[in-house]
Amino acid sequence: MDNFKGRLAVVTGGGAGMGRELVRQLAAEGCNVAICDVSAGAMSETKSLCAEDAVRYNVRVTAHIADVSEEAQVARFRDEVCAQHTTASINLLFNNAGIGGGGSLFANTRSEWDKTFNVCWGGVYLCTRTFLPLLVKADTGHIVNTSSVNGFWASLGPKVSHTAYSAAKFAVKGFTEALMTDLRLHAPHVKCSVVMPGHIGTSIVSNSRKIQFATESNTMSAAELAQLRLRLAAGGRDMSQVSDADLQALMDTRARKFLEEAPTTAAEAAKAILDGVKAGRWRILIGSDAHQLDEMVRAAPEHAYETEFYDRFVAVAGWRLGH
Repeated sequence: MDNFKGRLAVVTGGGAGMGRELVRQLAAEGCNVAICDVSAGAMSETKSLCAEDAVRYNVRVTAHIADVSEEAQVARFRDEVCAQHTTASINLLFNNAGIGGGGSLFANTRSEWDKTFNVCWGGVYLCTRTFLPLLVKADTGHIVNTSSVNGFWASLGPKVSHTAYSAAKFAVKGFTEALMTDLRLHAPHVKCSVVMPGHIGTSIVSNSRKIQFATESNTMSAAELAQLRLRLAAGGRDMSQVSDADLQALMDTRARKFLEEAPTTAAEAAKAILDGVKAGRWRILIGSDAHQLDEMVRAAPEHAYETEFYDRFVAVAGWRLGH
């Protein structure tokens, strides 16, 4: 699939970040797009950004509310796509939706851990199984699953627990690699790719918190503050002189820096993904930091979780994953 003109793509998590940029760039190439997200407002903004290209290239962009971790909602999303695009097939499935949270089995709740795992892994599985018959019916198809550098390195550094997200992203990577053979045997006209981004400038830090705690407020609750204190203390920080206001300011700064100071923008990441699909690559690393970390882990897997390894990565990449 060396171009997307006239095709139909499904993009999960299309309300912001890489998902939004995938939708924008697909529409600009003449591709029809169906997007899902849990935020109607965010999807409305994405559609508005695509409006000019949608008219110019006569493409349709539709928005659908769906939590990809809920099978009934994914099935409804599929049915809406078929009805609104008047089709029984799709060409592209971008399993992009993801959230953070559930870093520690000790400091985070079971519900937060499960939510992260079920969105980041369960969403990929449910959407692939649900939309697979529509991909098989097309003349050509491609499944693009977003993993992460945390799909081959389960860490944010030696002082930050990162269990749920890393476990989910490892699952996405393994699933996609196994899926290549499954597709080759049963639907050889459908391909798949696993995307492993490094640090991409998105709002995932702030958006994940709002999804995890079902809030639109930018201010952390007492329960969130207590949980953050526990995590930071476990990482070796003295919390005795840290006020709630200090913690709020810390999280606000983290979210801003993650978005604004990333080495790769969401638009650059989306272009790299689409270029990789056109080139038929099954393994798509995004960002120089992802390539550097991949090389380092492969060269010294037994030392990948030691402090010295992380310090070497920081020296090479020029920025820190954890805090």
